[in-house]
Amino acid sequence: MRNTVCGAIGILVLLALMPAMALGDTAYVTDNLRLGIYEAEDTSGRPIRMLDSGQAMEILSRDRNYANVRLPDATEGWVKTAYLVDIKPARLIVAEITAERDALLAELAATKQAFAAPSATIEALQNDAATFDAQLAAANERILELEGENASVREFKDQYKGSLPLSWVAIATAVCLIGGILLGMWWVDRRSRIRHGGIRIY
Repeated sequence: MRNTVCGAIGILVLLALMPAMALGDTAYVTDNLRLGIYEAEDTSGRPIRMLDSGQAMEILSRDRNYANVRLPDATEGWVKTAYLVDIKPARLIVAEITAERDALLAELAATKQAFAAPSATIEALQNDAATFDAQLAAANERILELEGENASVREFKDQYKGSLPLSWVAIATAVCLIGGILLGMWWVDRRSRIRHGGIRIY
């Protein structure tokens, strides 16, 4: 019996402490306002519709307590003036900014896709330019080599500037050699005929 009483007291103490424990939790003010629009000017009776926070409306007339408004779908009625503000609620602004951000992201993706092909072309042109640069460097090296060889040829030419060309020397040598052989044959033939009384014996 005593244990049962102690248990009941313990449960009652815990129940009493639970509200105190809940007081330490963090809470926030809600921005989800639902405002009724009424047919009656004093907003009595049942509302025609419940309007969410951020609902835009045209003010037809207003006083300190009530305002006659028209919704975008042409519905007219009365609402309490205290719940109307001239600036957009934070939730509506966030929604618009989010929509604008999504539109910008979509536009950015489309722009990236549009520039994908030109980017590939630019990369290919850069690769071609690098290849041409390498070929130009090789050509410049070859030009330097040829200029060196040309300088050597010029020095050789200047060194033998007063001498005859080798081709001329070779032709003159061949002419002299052939002429010498023919002259020698004629001389031998003449001497043989003189010796044998003008008769060729061969």
